[in-house]
Amino acid sequence: MNTTELAALLHFYGESGVAELCEDAAIDRFQQSAEILKARARPQSQPNAATSQPAQRPAPNQPAPDASPARKPAAQPIAPAPQASQLTIPGEAAFQDARALAAGAGSIAELRSILESYTGCNLRHSAKTLVFADGNPEADVMFIGEAPGREEDLQGTPFVGRAGQLLDRMLAAIGLSRETAYITNIIPWRPPGNRTPAAHEIELCRPFVERHIALAQPKFVVMLGNIASKSLLATDKGILSLRGTWMECKIGDTATPAMPTLHPAYLLRNPAQKRLVWADFLSLQERLEQLSTP
Repeated sequence: MNTTELAALLHFYGESGVAELCEDAAIDRFQQSAEILKARARPQSQPNAATSQPAQRPAPNQPAPDASPARKPAAQPIAPAPQASQLTIPGEAAFQDARALAAGAGSIAELRSILESYTGCNLRHSAKTLVFADGNPEADVMFIGEAPGREEDLQGTPFVGRAGQLLDRMLAAIGLSRETAYITNIIPWRPPGNRTPAAHEIELCRPFVERHIALAQPKFVVMLGNIASKSLLATDKGILSLRGTWMECKIGDTATPAMPTLHPAYLLRNPAQKRLVWADFLSLQERLEQLSTP
């Protein structure tokens, strides 16, 4: 393998979320532990090479050697190396800091600036860019997804991959576009390898998206997928039981009509479910038309 091929392979591993490399040969940790325990259990009186020879009489005028053989220090168990992929769970102070920073944003531009300098969420250190929002912040409807993927991370714009292209077609079907809708995510940074965001990552980012909704003041909120729906509606119900039902997204003293529906990425894997989302979007279209009716 030449240098170019090796660099391309390492780049592929990095994009796939690989956090560490393994050795070519597997290490049997069970065997290591057994050997350590066996060494600890060995009787101290057991003869060894140092004590099996007969004692020699010291020469005249020579100090007698120390009769007690030198003891080797007991073997210590091998501590496992810390895994780079392990998540550090923040303390309550971190969540309080996130809420305070979000509450201090007086505009959408200021909220974006705060997120660009925010270091409290571990995801920002592995992501390439902040994926904040796209579309018209003054639109009547705000769509909120889960987290950016690879294409979104590269471009810094939400929903630009295959799922985003499907969302564009879904918007066009009810007369909307990125100029007449506002689009964002619960998580503004791509999780490594597109993994599901951890609970503490969602909780750290939730104050910012709630402040985002409060500043944009949409007439309606549409939550795309499980994570956005459960986080903003404070429920444990799955998306298939929630979808299509108009509910309320409560932020402070404001309650905004909100509807959960299936995420476009889910529809790419389960195209038969598109009919359900079509019914949900027709319900949204009806609500939007009622706004324009005198």
